[in-house]
Amino acid sequence: MPQVSQPDGRPEEPPDTVSTATTRPGGTGPASCSGPGPGSSSSSSSTLGDGGPVAADPDARHRLTALQGLAALSLDAMASVAYGPESIVLVLAAAGGYGLGFTLPVTLAIAALLAVLVASYRQVIAAFPNGGGSYAVARTHLGRRTALFAAASLVLDYVLNVAVSVTAGVAALTSAFPALYDDRTAICLAVLVLLTALNLRGIVDTAKAFLVPTAVFVGAILTVIAAGLLRSAPAATTSAAGHASVLADNATAVGALLLLKAFAAGCSALTGVEAVANAVPSFRAPAARRAQRTEVALGVLLGVMLIGLSVLIGRFHLQPVAGVTVLAQLADASLGHNAAFYVVQFATMVLLALAANTSFGGLPVLMGLLARDNHLPHVFGLKADRQVHRHGVLALAAVAAALLLFSGGDTNTLVPLFAIGVFAGFTVCQTGMVRHWRRERSPRWRAKALLNGAGALLTGVSAVVVTATKFTEGAWLIVVALPLLVLAFEAVHRAYARIGARLGLGRLPEPPRRARSLVVVPVSHLSRLTCEALNAAVSLGDEVVAVTVTHDTPEDRPATEALRRDWELWDPGVDLLELPSPTRSLGRPVAAYVNKLATRRPGSRITVLIPEAEPAHLWQRLLQNQRGAVVAHAVRRDTDAAICRLRFRLTAPVSAR
Repeated sequence: MPQVSQPDGRPEEPPDTVSTATTRPGGTGPASCSGPGPGSSSSSSSTLGDGGPVAADPDARHRLTALQGLAALSLDAMASVAYGPESIVLVLAAAGGYGLGFTLPVTLAIAALLAVLVASYRQVIAAFPNGGGSYAVARTHLGRRTALFAAASLVLDYVLNVAVSVTAGVAALTSAFPALYDDRTAICLAVLVLLTALNLRGIVDTAKAFLVPTAVFVGAILTVIAAGLLRSAPAATTSAAGHASVLADNATAVGALLLLKAFAAGCSALTGVEAVANAVPSFRAPAARRAQRTEVALGVLLGVMLIGLSVLIGRFHLQPVAGVTVLAQLADASLGHNAAFYVVQFATMVLLALAANTSFGGLPVLMGLLARDNHLPHVFGLKADRQVHRHGVLALAAVAAALLLFSGGDTNTLVPLFAIGVFAGFTVCQTGMVRHWRRERSPRWRAKALLNGAGALLTGVSAVVVTATKFTEGAWLIVVALPLLVLAFEAVHRAYARIGARLGLGRLPEPPRRARSLVVVPVSHLSRLTCEALNAAVSLGDEVVAVTVTHDTPEDRPATEALRRDWELWDPGVDLLELPSPTRSLGRPVAAYVNKLATRRPGSRITVLIPEAEPAHLWQRLLQNQRGAVVAHAVRRDTDAAICRLRFRLTAPVSAR
């Protein structure tokens, strides 16, 4: 057969290769028809290419401005200042007080890497304005398998980010209110439910809701830094009083390995830097330019906060203690144990919890891209109103809830799992961009390739170090999960390939031909529903037969005889065939009869039309016996017949005046 030419772009909605739906006008309402045979409907849609923006975008109000993008997609990175410096301090504490003196140099190295990543992802945004981040880069320049590895690392990163952010936010809350510590898992789940509900309303509404908390958090952290720089001694140490220090008694030497471990641990503060590049299509036109501005603003704010907090750690000679976060101690030292301290803690708690929203903004878009490439079920590529990938949001929430229950709401249980996927994605993206510049050879391509190569080297070293040092603490789960996730993507892709081959996707089908149509109508009693079903059946088919399943038991015989008598009196011109059933089954006798018809009449098109009442109110569906669903399931499972479920709407009666 001749091949059908494919468009250069990708459809906004992926085609559904498994089912088809048809709407029939008429007084009885819509009739949805489906069949398991080799027929399928496909929908065409417009494609947004890599060029300029489309004028008068009707969905512009559901897309992000640069400021809204900062609130919706950057909270993960900005909120990580609450646990990034703490991760560094906890590693360096193994070397005692002398080791803590290296907090600032390690943080400066992380800030340098942050600058490299921000510059790199600005280039990724310009080169791949349709989003996807490291997955899109790897798919173009490193091959499908590497792209799937990058996608798997991003998926794990986003899922873990939700769990880590929520638990870290609740940890900030319990640091200020220790009485809530035992209820942290329930609080985490409540926060997750709230975030899910907000994101189902759309990313723009979510961003608007988060603008104020974001501004309060950034203002609070900058206030802590400014006030701390003006002090020569801590204003208060109340929060750390009575808590045991985690400083090592037998201090180790500060060697290269310890510094590498501290660097790798502190790089958890860089998580979320890639989220803007993954979700470029969520921005208003010109989307790439707005996304680049958001990326730069994120880098500047994050760098200032990380360096400022690290300076304060050295200035106040802060030591990590059990049960109290480093940020809480810094707020205590800079502002005193007063109302301002609780404002900082509350703002930190809120933003850490909301930082999970970065995943809700980025992962559903990535899952949509994977669905379009047939690596995830196509349902993840569908968009609801307000440009929401609803199924991706719900799937992310479900997996994150399982992780929260697994960890018991403890941040330290999840952080070792967190960084590996992040660094793997960074490294793949940077490596792919090196190949991109070598192929493009645009102006200053050597400098750009050198920048990306340096970033790939640094993040690759961090990935190896954090995997080796955290392997026995749970990081082995990610090492196992990454290839398993890639294998799952491959399995889905093979399944879609088999379905596509069966359906003949990409090829011109044979011309349609008319076959004799036979419609089978299951009935159980006489009513307006039966009449409407036969009206539809005689309109659809050349031949119509009504069937009823009978049971030879004393309790069922009166109903069978009444239906036989009433049918003869009504005489609709359609034969009623009784299908005796020795069991209480409804669907199997109908399916067996349809198979006999298909054997006797191989050239006929058989349709089973199942009439069903559509109640006026949703709650009234609980009153239905679901006979139609039982018959439809049996026919779909055991036959090749088409199924048409006719909905008869039960409208409320008009009251007399």
